Amino acid sequence: MTAPVDASIDEIINLYVGKFADKVESAVFFPLRYCSEGGVTLGYPENFCAGGSEVAAPLILIWLVIASFFFTFYLGFINVRYFKHAIDLIRGKYDKGEDDGQINRFQALATSLSGTVGLGNIAGVAIAVSVGGPGAVLWMVIMGFFGMSLKFAEVTFGVKYRHHPDKGDLSIVYGGPMYYLRDSFANRNIPFIGGILAAIFAFCCILGSIGGGNLFQANQAYQQVVNVSEGGLKEFLSNNAWAFGIFLSVLTGVVIIGGIKSIAKFTSKLVPIMGGIYMVAGLVVIAMHYDQIGSGLYDIFTKAFSFEAGLGGFLGVMLQGVKRASFSNEAGLGSAAIVHAAAQTDKPVSQGFVGMLGPFIDTIVICTITGLVIVFTGAYQTGGGMEGVELTSQAFAKGISWFPYVLALTVFLFAFSTLITWSYYGQKAAAYLFGENIYVELGYKILFLLIIVVGCSMELGKVVSLSEAFLFIMGIPNIIGLYFLSRELKRDVKDYQGYIKNLEVDVKAES
Repeated sequence: MTAPVDASIDEIINLYVGKFADKVESAVFFPLRYCSEGGVTLGYPENFCAGGSEVAAPLILIWLVIASFFFTFYLGFINVRYFKHAIDLIRGKYDKGEDDGQINRFQALATSLSGTVGLGNIAGVAIAVSVGGPGAVLWMVIMGFFGMSLKFAEVTFGVKYRHHPDKGDLSIVYGGPMYYLRDSFANRNIPFIGGILAAIFAFCCILGSIGGGNLFQANQAYQQVVNVSEGGLKEFLSNNAWAFGIFLSVLTGVVIIGGIKSIAKFTSKLVPIMGGIYMVAGLVVIAMHYDQIGSGLYDIFTKAFSFEAGLGGFLGVMLQGVKRASFSNEAGLGSAAIVHAAAQTDKPVSQGFVGMLGPFIDTIVICTITGLVIVFTGAYQTGGGMEGVELTSQAFAKGISWFPYVLALTVFLFAFSTLITWSYYGQKAAAYLFGENIYVELGYKILFLLIIVVGCSMELGKVVSLSEAFLFIMGIPNIIGLYFLSRELKRDVKDYQGYIKNLEVDVKAES
């Protein structure tokens, strides 16, 4: 297959990347398929479901779901028992101030959220509800609940196995799945396996950072600004995507060049603002449709478990909600462990509790608000074929006509925040593979900023699809490592329980 002589650069890239991307996607998202008339099968057999309804669940999604359920039950619903304690930790109740690390607990959580609270919370939820119906919202919440335990596990080990390259300055840290995969296996005299799993994770993290964390975010931020612009500005931006790319690159560079402290300082302010804007706008729309709340909630709960369309219909609704939750909060992919490793604490389990608040905020709160707006306004029924951000925008417009502009601002902020955080993830993965020094990190930052301009200027096509596939490959070595370390995690939780009891006794004695 060769490109036409007059093909553009975008067309050439997508042509040659496309074939490889299709193969990688088909492997990473290899499905378990159910047909109402043909039973169950794996893969892509032809004419498997010539009649009846079909549901296909990617095995990588099942892999993430099983791990979420396993850690929730194995740790005795730790996401419920220690939810209040997690809030106390965020409030600083147990902070001592002299612990190793570069950023405080809240900054670590905010930075992690800035990487997960993104376009998926808006566009992805709209697709889930338009395809799966109102019942998908409940399954989204359920999966977000179980994902909290998985996030707890990976964040705990991100802190426990973090690495200090400069023993004279323990505030400088490198951490994440690549380190606990490498070191935990090495500690058990099987370094070869750990080294391979860590390298796979780091390599895929870099590609995920460049694609889904950069190209796609920059492109969507550009598209949203163009969509809400008018007159001469719209014409200029439409014909000069590179100019917006340079603007966004400079804006991002101002934040990321300063390192994790600069990133954390910025995101700890940005995340509450952008999350607050979106939540308030959503709640206003919901309040304006108060007469639909009762019937909307009834539809959500009844259709989540409805078998009106048979087993296939039920599985389809469930799959849409589970898929959106898993893809949104990234529980199991290991990305959050990279930034939480920089938190100031000497108790890894405590930061794990902070980390588990991520899926709660990202999925159970923000994604649910999107779903409720779409259901209560009835936009999923009257969308006229619209989906993604466009459908969500229509739902917000049913509240106040200018609300889509608020949504456009939020989409830009979500994309911008994702750029910032994923630059850090990719930077740390590159440092693991090529050397923990300022030259590798600075080189990656410059490359990342240049790619922002490219993302705004090109048709992404299969490039983003390929990068998203690599992103989900991260979940394979990461969860293997978490299973391997599960007994160690349970012991650490038990030790932490004793620590908290003694601490509370000391506090009471002092008072």
